Amino acid sequence: MEITTIGIDLAKQVFQLHGVDAHGKTVLRKRLTRSALGPFMANLPPCRVRVEACAGAHYWSRQWRAFGHDVRLMSPHFVKPYVKSQKNDSNDAEAICEAVSRPTMRFVHPKTIGQQDLQALHRIRQRRIHNRTALINQIRGLLMEYGITLPAQAAQVRRRVPGLLDDATQDLTSLGRELLEDLYRELVALDEHLLEVEGRIKRIFAATEVCGRLAQVEGVGPLIATAMIAAVGDPHAFKNGRQLAAWLGLVPRQRSSGGKHVLLGITKRGDRYLRALLIHGARAVVVRATAKTDTRSCWIAGLQQRRGTNRASVAVANKNVRILWALMTTQAPYRQIGRASCKERV
Repeated sequence: MEITTIGIDLAKQVFQLHGVDAHGKTVLRKRLTRSALGPFMANLPPCRVRVEACAGAHYWSRQWRAFGHDVRLMSPHFVKPYVKSQKNDSNDAEAICEAVSRPTMRFVHPKTIGQQDLQALHRIRQRRIHNRTALINQIRGLLMEYGITLPAQAAQVRRRVPGLLDDATQDLTSLGRELLEDLYRELVALDEHLLEVEGRIKRIFAATEVCGRLAQVEGVGPLIATAMIAAVGDPHAFKNGRQLAAWLGLVPRQRSSGGKHVLLGITKRGDRYLRALLIHGARAVVVRATAKTDTRSCWIAGLQQRRGTNRASVAVANKNVRILWALMTTQAPYRQIGRASCKERV
């Protein structure tokens, strides 16, 4: 029995294995606990190991690569069509082996520990921003019950709440003031924690050479540069910058049939957090493009007039992603080509 390819359905404590030989014949069906999986893979002769890119996949990938196995990760969306009949661990592991046999299958590049640490920082920042937004909305909602309305801006809430708590003319009870004071202290603490996380991201940005090159692109700063490094992993896994833009969901969604091409809004696939950062950064570039006369700014300003600010922002984000891919793969500095004004080129 020679196992050439093995598919593993990952979980927390129980793992289902499905192995096939060179002819695709099933030679292994095994269920292992977490403690038994490591020794089993260490004693298994080197082979192709395929798993879904889910929780813990990058950790196991590093472990099994150390044992000499060829480990590849696949998106669960690409595995689902190959699940036969009902969904269970055994069928999932078999589907992984079936999916990986397709010559056009695309894989996810495993992340290093450093990339996982950096992505963890961004995930913590994202959660704290969500918690802060929810807390601000709760403060505004509770104050509205007392007849006090505040603008939606977070800065307005931070500035006006202390004054409202000290204003004796407001229709607030002592208990209500105590509760709002507790919420305000919680808001201040969340702001401090968020600044701490962003400070760590900026320190990593300053210490990473490739991040400095990425930040030279207009609309890219420390947050986008570090998030790109953490999310993309190995940029060589993408054939070109267009594939990376499609992976991030910055390309039109298609509903084409019968030779009729229909393009809709963007697909919104991939990392929602990184895509939002890229579009927000591009939006700042679009807003300032009207005051500049270089070729790139003229193109952006013209696009904004024809298609609107939102579509222009997505287009700039798409172009920035393609530039970032080139900077990461070539290790070359960013060169701003075509800085002459539009009038000079006419």
